[in-house]
Amino acid sequence: MSTTLSHPATAVNLQESSSVQTEQNHFNNRIPTHQQILYGFGDFGNGFMFDLGQAYLTKFWIDVVGIGAGTVAAIFSLTKIWDAFMDPIAGSVIDARKAGPRGKFRPVMMISAILLGVMTVVTFYMPSGFNMRQKVIYAFAAYMIWGLIYSFTNDPYGSLASVMSRNPQDRSFMATARQVGSVGAQFICGIAFVPLMLVLSNGNPERGYIYTTAIFAAIGVVMFAICYFGTKENVKVHRDSNAKILDFKAYAKVIFTNGPLGAIILMTLFTISAMNTNNAMMIFYAQYNLHNVGLTPILNFFNMGCAIFGVFMIPTLVKHFGQRKVLITSFAVGVIANLINFILPDNVITFTIFVSIGYTALAIPNGITWNMVSNAIDYGEWNTGIRREAITYAAFNFSRKLAQSLAAIISAGVLAATGYVAGHADANALQGIRSVMTLYPAVALLAAGLIIFFLYRLTEEKFYEVATDLDNGRWKDGIIGQTNALTKK
Repeated sequence: MSTTLSHPATAVNLQESSSVQTEQNHFNNRIPTHQQILYGFGDFGNGFMFDLGQAYLTKFWIDVVGIGAGTVAAIFSLTKIWDAFMDPIAGSVIDARKAGPRGKFRPVMMISAILLGVMTVVTFYMPSGFNMRQKVIYAFAAYMIWGLIYSFTNDPYGSLASVMSRNPQDRSFMATARQVGSVGAQFICGIAFVPLMLVLSNGNPERGYIYTTAIFAAIGVVMFAICYFGTKENVKVHRDSNAKILDFKAYAKVIFTNGPLGAIILMTLFTISAMNTNNAMMIFYAQYNLHNVGLTPILNFFNMGCAIFGVFMIPTLVKHFGQRKVLITSFAVGVIANLINFILPDNVITFTIFVSIGYTALAIPNGITWNMVSNAIDYGEWNTGIRREAITYAAFNFSRKLAQSLAAIISAGVLAATGYVAGHADANALQGIRSVMTLYPAVALLAAGLIIFFLYRLTEEKFYEVATDLDNGRWKDGIIGQTNALTKK
């Protein structure tokens, strides 16, 4: 296809614009491999704080602190909805920040990561002597603060990839590195947290949780530091020097006209909720359905190990088959594997096989998603003439928070609805745990596949057109910085 795009109405301005006379070629330029690898350390660190909470905080609050399952569902769902609405605010604040000598996004990411490590420990701590009402208030407050800081950590981290490179191969590699980091952290948390917690508890579960969490959170902060010092914001972005914090009308124009972003957001509601219900219910399924909580690290070893192998295959799969085909095929495999696990009776061997296949089929699309978001950021700029990395990523993150809320409602809500009490699961509770662990992911992945099949239209050819224009300071209707969708009549 031709790479020369005509903009007759702006031809004269294009010639006169000194910012466009020097052609940029970020689409073809590659960045050093070590930067791409070290970018993934950010999500590796994130997993030691975020995924840790998703996997074990439900268990801690219900079985150790003694908060009822229904109340835990309310805490997770309400706090996630609250900080989901905080994401656009965080994104707008970050976008309005001027780039300094260390970049626009990296300093905010690093400072927030340190605070996130502290708050991760706080969420796994419950002051002694609290009555139940005080425990619930503390859990609500701690998790709300944690969620706010997480927005200021994850929004700049996610936005960073879009200004490190515009090259599709680089972005695919960084998406893979990020997902390997995420699943790698889940792998370590999955196999090491429970044994280490039991060793450090010395008969006191609260002590075991707080000490183990502190170790994992410290590792997470160190991994973010490696990402901070090992990456650079390489892409020269044509920004509007007069850009200000967007009001709601401008925010809606930037976000709601971005069709690829909308499809990604809808897909993410289902993929992330499926992943989180899987992570949260694994320890319950091992303890009650398989009758041995000690199986949790073993199940996670195979589950996460296979997922890591699948994520390493992302660049090869995408190169040969394209994003869309890989996504749809992965979703189909995940649906089948989870349905088989739902139909078959509880058995360690068959469950391990099919949960590993299903989780791998989920990890591959989640890895590709990071690349898709970076492309959606560029598409949004090309479509409107306004570049807003953090606020676009925040809109995506909004869907992740809603998905986490949905997962909490489903996981803890089903436990409460089926009569689960700490330390005991009757036949109804066992069926509820089984359904959340297997049936819900099958339904969710089916929905995600349909969304990609019918709604996602940013092809590789279209993105090349978008990237070529942006490299030369153009959006679809003019010159970036001279006009945009908010000012154009």
